[in-house]
Amino acid sequence: MKFYDCATAPSPRRVRIFIAEKGLVIPVEEVDLAARQQHSEAFARLNPHRTVPVLELDDGSVLTSTAAIWHYLEHRYPHKPLIGCTAAERGRIVDLEWHIEQQGFMAVGESFRNKSKAFARHAFTGAHEYPQIPPLVERGRRRAVEFFAWLNAQLADQPYVAGDAFSIADITAIVTLDFARWIKLEIPDDHTALKRWQSEVSVRPSVCA
Repeated sequence: MKFYDCATAPSPRRVRIFIAEKGLVIPVEEVDLAARQQHSEAFARLNPHRTVPVLELDDGSVLTSTAAIWHYLEHRYPHKPLIGCTAAERGRIVDLEWHIEQQGFMAVGESFRNKSKAFARHAFTGAHEYPQIPPLVERGRRRAVEFFAWLNAQLADQPYVAGDAFSIADITAIVTLDFARWIKLEIPDDHTALKRWQSEVSVRPSVCA
């Protein structure tokens, strides 16, 4: 296998944390997004969507989404499960992770990509150009603020997002909080449960890697 990563980007970081939590050693090839290597002919042949992360399997096939890579690795390496053990746990974790991605991660991305000069012609990731829409900067930020409040409530009576165990829901959540700093958004002081969780999760070796 080979993992195509970008050390500065939040999306592949979610896979990087997952791999580290599993204790796996997978060869890595860095893709310099700032230098637009994702739009090179060689990378476009590998992944026509021109995005990272990418996991190239031993047979040469590729997985080009975070969720697909997670599920593949979870099935192949079930030790230390990160997507639950029972059907009920898996359903709950996947459901929560989806809402975190939609309400938090995508909201921060909406604000950031519609403001940063680097994405003037690429407000969405991928092969096609889309212009920025300035009103989405504030809308994304407002959505992220609302997400923080929801996540704080979710963590009020349990150590991790989905309950007693660290999971992919926590991975997307911590990456989202760190990503939010790119739009100068910090956790409000009264979100005590969220602050507690952030301080504990941020020191995990996988998250620090």
